[in-house]
Amino acid sequence: MGEKIEVENVNVPGQISRVDKAKYEAMKAAMLATLPKAAPGMTAKESKEAAKPHLPDDLFPGGATSGWWQKTVQLDLEAKGVVVREDTKPLRFHQV
Repeated sequence: MGEKIEVENVNVPGQISRVDKAKYEAMKAAMLATLPKAAPGMTAKESKEAAKPHLPDDLFPGGATSGWWQKTVQLDLEAKGVVVREDTKPLRFHQV
């Protein structure tokens, strides 16, 4: 079993989950490399697709499970104030 990291969820304050650190860090790096630093940002779907080419194939073969990890990292980064969501439909996200 790999090393774990604690993550938060902006939608459930105070809730902490433990997830695989290597996958979390890989997705975080991919998202921060591709997510704009200003509005209007990207939708969750656009963010997931932009991050995929930056993910290591040994952790995400063929992009497997990248959607779940993108959402987990996005919610954690929102809780930590690194990413913000715009009040749009569909929701759009960008770095602070």
